[in-house]
Amino acid sequence: MSTQAPRQSLGEWLRSEQPASRNQARLGQIWRSWVLFTGNRLGMIGLGIVVLLVLVAVFANVIAPYDPVLGGDLRTERLLPPSMAHLMGTDDLARDIFSRVVHGARLTLMVVALVAIIATPIGLLVGTVSGYFGGWVDTVLMRITDIFLAFPRLILALAFVAALGPGIENAIIAIAITSWPPYARLARAETLTIRNAEHIDAIRLQGASPPRIIWGHVVPLCLSSVIIRVTLDMAGIILTAAGLGFLGLGAQPPQPEWGAMIAGGRRFIIDYWWVATMPGIAIFTVSLGFNLLGDGLRDVLDPKADK
Repeated sequence: MSTQAPRQSLGEWLRSEQPASRNQARLGQIWRSWVLFTGNRLGMIGLGIVVLLVLVAVFANVIAPYDPVLGGDLRTERLLPPSMAHLMGTDDLARDIFSRVVHGARLTLMVVALVAIIATPIGLLVGTVSGYFGGWVDTVLMRITDIFLAFPRLILALAFVAALGPGIENAIIAIAITSWPPYARLARAETLTIRNAEHIDAIRLQGASPPRIIWGHVVPLCLSSVIIRVTLDMAGIILTAAGLGFLGLGAQPPQPEWGAMIAGGRRFIIDYWWVATMPGIAIFTVSLGFNLLGDGLRDVLDPKADK
């Protein structure tokens, strides 16, 4: 009679202390990180807010009951208070504010995603190259980084947008240009701690080139810390984009951008408070969500954190 080992369940396979393959080890680490993250109540709330933002942005055409650009009858539908017909009221052009906030989620998500895609690789490249090579390379790259860090992000973004011209595309470029220096500083600090590690020396003795070492072995070790910083910076990115929109340098009318909506409603803040308050609540909620998510990820991914 032949005996067969009992088949492992998926949970047991992921929790195995002796993984049989690299993929099993990676999936097991992801599973353990997820279990640890689910124990953070505030982190889960932040994740829920971010997921809700993504869903609202994807299904904006289904959720929004009215056109976000075209207004209604100015004689009867202008500056209406919140009601069942208009959940967040209407603005001075008789446009439904709820529909504009919902469609504004698309612009917000686009800004956050594009800035992260542009700024994160730049910061990682500058930081890891600077930390790995040291010497004059480190001095030159860090002095350039210090120049960017010497100015407040919003002021520097204003300068770049003024040079490039108003518009959502130029605003994204300006925010990305001002967002990479903190990631470079963090990546450099992480690289300095691992560039002389034994496994890096072993790889170097095997004849690996510096670009291969940096890309294949240094960057992955710096990635978790940078991801945490990027997530925590999302709130600042949203506020910077809203600030540019408020000043008329970001998304241009009639685009439903939250900062521009607040700028349009500030004239009616006393008598018609909902015009500026509703997009302000949206900015606050989404910024809070990214902050809570970043804190939760830091507790899970930061190797220096107490687990």
